[in-house]
Amino acid sequence: MSENGTERNDNKGWFKRFKDGIQTATKFKKDTPDGLWHKCKGCGETVTIKELKENLYLCPKCDHHTRIGSHDYFDILFDGKYSSHFDEIISKDFLEFVDLKPYEQRLEKAKINTQLNDAITVARGKINKKEIIIAAMDFSFIGGSMGSVVGEKISKAIDLAIEERIPFMIISKSGGARMMESAFSLMQMAKTSAKLALLSRHKIPYFSFLTDPTTGGVTASFAMLGDINFSEPGALIGFAGPRVIKETIKRDLPEGFQSSEFLLEHGFLDFIVHRKELKEKLSDLLFIFSVPDSISQEVA
Repeated sequence: MSENGTERNDNKGWFKRFKDGIQTATKFKKDTPDGLWHKCKGCGETVTIKELKENLYLCPKCDHHTRIGSHDYFDILFDGKYSSHFDEIISKDFLEFVDLKPYEQRLEKAKINTQLNDAITVARGKINKKEIIIAAMDFSFIGGSMGSVVGEKISKAIDLAIEERIPFMIISKSGGARMMESAFSLMQMAKTSAKLALLSRHKIPYFSFLTDPTTGGVTASFAMLGDINFSEPGALIGFAGPRVIKETIKRDLPEGFQSSEFLLEHGFLDFIVHRKELKEKLSDLLFIFSVPDSISQEVA
């Protein structure tokens, strides 16, 4: 049973969600559109939502990886059940920020639309019987932007990984820092980077999985600091947008220069993994990077 009452009891339960042991309707909104049909952004092919779901949200024609949310990744990766952590931490409008509408209204709307408390969810479970803690971002919550809660949840997840000596992974999917929190958001870059250095000092492996899109302050901090950095095919990964970069350097940019394939070719990623192979790849990484019981927990 999870801390928030969510449990997974079926290894094949791709569509199944449980609360208090009872199967319920899907609670968490996906990044994919609602309805009966879906038009692929890669090839333009139209397929049914049912067919797309059954294929792990991959286009049956061109294999385009459609964006999915944190709980979708948890359902793919974990062995049937997992526990959620730190769901009680929520964002507040402590700056009373207003642009086109108050930040407080944006937060409330995002919570209602996604049924999430913020842009990241932390879960603990097993992948092929090997324990791991995963912090997964949701682009559907204010563009997956990194605010103070995102940084705090990552920090607490790292503390838990150190305490339990469990490997840690972040699934990044973000437009960058959350401007409505100003400097408090930018501070999370240094905070999460320092925490990851502490994780490394304790010899706990950290895997960074970059999905579409991973940009801005997230790319400039924890997304690129993994012991292993890897990505899905065709993911947009970068700091600033192509237009901003072009106007700054006054030069034409290489085609597809912010794609995961381009970054792999130029040494920024260790490998690219297909969604259907993700669980087995992570299982292999957990075996290779396993933390021996003989390693002392005392770190200078």
